[in-house]
Amino acid sequence: MAEASGVSAMTVKRAEGSGRPYPSEAAIAAIRAALEAAGVEFIDANGGGVGVRLKRA
Repeated sequence: MAEASGVSAMTVKRAEGSGRPYPSEAAIAAIRAALEAAGVEFIDANGGGVGVRLKRA
């Protein structure tokens, strides 16, 4: 994930909730973009809560 997003491995670990300081918004955006490029779709709160799923082919 670190390589795909262009952020450090420590930043990825912090984004996973394993430490402080919390990553910057730019780092979170880079991680999200890398996940989306890999096929992950982020779901907004729509009555059932937020979540993720794999995009359909």
